[in-house]
Order: sequence, then C-alpha cells, then structure tokens
Amino acid sequence: MIIQLNETSDPRLDDYLRLTDVNLRKKLETDRGLYMAESTKVISRAVEAGHSPRSFLTSEKWLPGLEPWVEKATGAKDGAEVPVYVAPEAVLEDITGFKVHRGALAAMNRPELMDVEELLRTARGGKPARRVVILEALVDHTNVGAIFRSCAALGVDAVLVTDDSADPLYRRAVRVSMGTVFQVPWTRIHDWPHSITRLREAGYITAALALREESIALDEFAALPQIAAEDSRVAFILGTEGDGLKRRTIANADYSVVIPMAGHVDSLNVAAASAVACWELRIRN
Repeated sequence: MIIQLNETSDPRLDDYLRLTDVNLRKKLETDRGLYMAESTKVISRAVEAGHSPRSFLTSEKWLPGLEPWVEKATGAKDGAEVPVYVAPEAVLEDITGFKVHRGALAAMNRPELMDVEELLRTARGGKPARRVVILEALVDHTNVGAIFRSCAALGVDAVLVTDDSADPLYRRAVRVSMGTVFQVPWTRIHDWPHSITRLREAGYITAALALREESIALDEFAALPQIAAEDSRVAFILGTEGDGLKRRTIANADYSVVIPMAGHVDSLNVAAASAVACWELRIRN
C-alpha cells in the first residue's frame, strides 16, 4: 500500500531512523532481522536474489522507477500489504540523516545464512565453489563492499566472512558493492582460524595473502599445476586493513602469497589487492 507522509515522527518509519549511526544500526538491524537497501539498483538486485521487503521509502520523483521492483517483490505495483512510504525529500533527509539522492530505500528481511559446507557445495548454481575469498577481521564497510564487487565481477563463487569482520549487509557495504553482495553467495565462518580445516576437508587449497619473506609471488602461485588445474579449488584469505592476517592463519594456510610491488610501495589497499588476486586466480577455461 502506498502511504503518503509529511512528518518524521511517524513510528512506522523506525526502521529508517538515523541510518548514519553505525552503533544504533547494528543493534536495530540485528534485533529486527533486517538490512537496508539503498538505491533502486540495489533494491532490484536484492529482489532478484529473492529477498523479501518489510517496506519501501521513496519520494514522489523516484516512485515510478521503483514500482516495477515493488511489483516484482510483492505482486502489486502499490506493494499490496507491504508499505510503500512516499515523502518529500526534505522529510527523507530528516529521517535518515543524509540526503537520499539515489531514489529509494527498502527495509529488507535479512535472509538466514547457510552453513559453510552447504554453501561451498552449492555456491556455483548448485555445483561446488571453485574460487572462494575469505575476509578475516575486515572492519571497514567500504572495503567489504568493494571486495564483493570485485568478487562478482571476476568470477569468485563464494565469500566467507569471519565473525570479527564487518557486516556485508550494512548499508554502506551494500551500496559500495552496488548490490553484488546479493549475487555472490556468502556466509559467516565461525571459530576462525581453527575452522580453516573445514576448507581443507572440503578439498580447498588455502592461500594467505601476506607480506612474508617466504611468500610465493601471486603469478607463480597461480601457475602451479595444482592451482591451474581445471578442477582446482582455491580459498584465498584477505586480512584486516591495518595488521594483515593473524599469524595463526598464515601458519595454518597451505601457502603464503604476495603481490610483487614496484615503486617502493610495500602493499596495496585490501580492496585493490582483492581485485588483483581475483583476476590472477580466475578460472581460465
């Protein structure tokens, strides 16, 4: 149902309040089992992935572009039983804490995460994942979103996220990813790095991206027969923005890998490094 609003105090808008307050959003979205999709493009990708909306919030200007996705998600252009809130842009800004310049927002029901083994077994359209990226302790939502976008663009089949990493469904991560967090299957991997054994048992060669003297160059690693093989399964581990990977992680991985640098640069930003690694380790046949 389309509901016209002209004030910010309506309690039905609580899902959208203070979207820029990270601590508030973590609690609110966890308690309510929701995440926020921002922009018609992101909403469309969430709907295409089969996620269900709690409500939509937009202005009159952007409503026509949103309606096809409201209809696809709910079966009705007006949302049927799902509220479609329409308000002036100034009201939207008061509610959210920022200028809603991307057209629309949607409060989406957060899907239940799959078990790690099930995800790895089915990530590639019901077939096992061949290329997996693991995010260890990444706390910057922008980096998380950028990595998901690289993974989607460069053929990574699945992403595993440790418990101390940022939420891939947080608004900024979703926005930076351009909604590709809905395209690349992902889940949380618990008890990391001890759970690296779950990957080995599933047949994956694990590689830690780390600045170590003993690290093998990325291109050399990609050329190894067991990596270049058509049926190879590789899990590539990326570490936190500041300190990199934990020592235990590096010690437990099958390989330590480094991207060779020039110009007196010792390393790349983790999001940039992920793109390089995803490209080099892509399936070539």
